[in-house]
Amino acid sequence: MLGTLPESWERALGEETGKPYFKELAEFVEQERERGPVYPPREEVFAALHATPYERVKVLILGQDPYHGEGQGHGLCFSVRPGVRTPPSLRNIYKEMREDLGHPVPDTGYLMPWAEQGVLLLNAVLTVRAGEANSHKGKGWETFTDAVIRAVSERETPAVFVLWGNYAKKKLPLIDTARHTVIQGAHPSPLSAKKFFGSRPFSQIDEAVAAAGHAPVDWRIPGSGARA
Repeated sequence: MLGTLPESWERALGEETGKPYFKELAEFVEQERERGPVYPPREEVFAALHATPYERVKVLILGQDPYHGEGQGHGLCFSVRPGVRTPPSLRNIYKEMREDLGHPVPDTGYLMPWAEQGVLLLNAVLTVRAGEANSHKGKGWETFTDAVIRAVSERETPAVFVLWGNYAKKKLPLIDTARHTVIQGAHPSPLSAKKFFGSRPFSQIDEAVAAAGHAPVDWRIPGSGARA
């Protein structure tokens, strides 16, 4: 078992979880768990979908695959559990947020407050073998998460899709750009941060969210002891 999808996404995705590829994917992940640690834990595989119901998605930020260190990831892209050191890519996202919006840099990498406001923090691959990045790539997750992206694109209500890096940009054909806003840019990882810095994605997202008639996203992380 991969975990349970929330009702809103079950409706949105229709028969997706009944397709043969999804059964094969579930069997693969279960076999991996029998061999050794797989992250995130079973109950958090669909955490992003539980945190952000289908009807409430304002913004979709696409990551690649989960953090592969023990105790790091919890099912939201770029996010780590409370008390875990903020990873380099997220530190760069925070730095750009500070330059763009003037918000202080939080001292936590736990992004659940964003997810609860309608920011879907979706990885393209939802599980990973401990210590081995991209180890579950090409096993079926991409087919499932492509269906998630399409489902959001098919809504009448506009959303903002954030595609950072070449991997994410390949998902552009899945999105109805006549209806939705797409914000593309360099990935915030240290390898491409020079191109990421100065791109001002947060103000662009805020403008598109407002134009769509959504309530604004408060990007500050409350109660985190944020530092300047």
